[in-house]
Amino acid sequence: MSILAAVLLALALDRLLGEPKRFHPLVGFGGIAANIEKRFNRRQNSRLAGVLAWLWAVLPWVAVATVIQQLAGTGPVVGVLLGGFMLYLAIGWQSLLQHALAIAEPLESSDINSARNAVGMIVSRDTSELDETSVASAATESVLENGADAIFSAIFWFCLLGIPGVVLYRLSNTLDAMWGYKNDRFLCFGWAAARIDDVLNYIPARLTALSYALVGKTRIALRCWQVQATSWKSPNAGPVMAAGAGAINVSLGGAAIYHGQLQQRPPLGPPPGQGDQPSAKGIRAACGLVNRALLLWAFVITLILIGEALL
Repeated sequence: MSILAAVLLALALDRLLGEPKRFHPLVGFGGIAANIEKRFNRRQNSRLAGVLAWLWAVLPWVAVATVIQQLAGTGPVVGVLLGGFMLYLAIGWQSLLQHALAIAEPLESSDINSARNAVGMIVSRDTSELDETSVASAATESVLENGADAIFSAIFWFCLLGIPGVVLYRLSNTLDAMWGYKNDRFLCFGWAAARIDDVLNYIPARLTALSYALVGKTRIALRCWQVQATSWKSPNAGPVMAAGAGAINVSLGGAAIYHGQLQQRPPLGPPPGQGDQPSAKGIRAACGLVNRALLLWAFVITLILIGEALL
C-alpha cells in the first residue's frame, strides 16, 4: 500500500502547496541541460551528440534516484514520505489548473488581452491576434495534453519503477521540451530526446485517453480517438487530445500560427456544429475531466494494491 499512499501524499502536497515557487529542482535541471547542450551541440547538429548529451543529462540523476529508492526501502513510513515528495516535485496538477483558470476567468469577463497573455504562457503558438474562440481552443487543448504529460505519465512511471522511474520520465520530458524542436539547431541533436519521450509516454498517453473517455462522454470520445488520433502529428498527443475533446464534446483543432508559420491541424473532437464551440466553459470542462480521470486512477490503483494484498 506504500505506493498508493505515496501517490496520495504527492497529490495532497500538490493540492495544498502547488508548484514550488523557489528552488524547484526542474529549474536547476533546465540550467544544467542548457549547459550540456552548449557543450555537445557546438559544431554539428548530430544524433550521436544528442544521444550522448541525453545520457549525460539524465543517467546520473536516475542513479541518485536509485540510491534514494534504496533509502526509502528502509521502512514503510520513510518510503511513503520520500516517494510522495519526489512524485510531488514531478507532477503539475494544480499548476495546470491555475494556468487554465487564469485564461478562463478573463475570457468570462471579456478581457481578451489578459486571456491572450495568459494562454501565451502555456502554448508555443502565436497568441497576439487570437480571438476568444481561438484562445479557448488553445487553452483547452493544452489542458488535455498536459494532463497526460504533467500528471498521469509521472504517476504511471512512479507506480511502475518507483522514484527512479518518475525521475527518468520527468527529466526526459523536460529535455524533449527543451531540445525536441524540428529546427536547424535541434533537428538532429534533439532527435533522441523527442523519441525517448515518445516511448516513455506511449502507454501512459493511451491510458490517459481511455480515462478521459471513461469519465466523460464515452461513446463520442472513443469514436474521436479511433478516427482522429492517427492524423495528429504527435503519436501520443493525438489519442489524448482526440479522446479528451470528444469526452467534453468540444470541437478543437484547426489552423494555428507556430513560430510565424500558419499550420492547418486536423480536427479534434466532434465536428463543428455537432460539438460545442471552444469557450471558457470548455476550459473548465477540460479541468473537470482531468480531475475526474485522476480520481479514477486513484480508485484503480487502490483496487490493484488491495488485490495484491489479498493474494
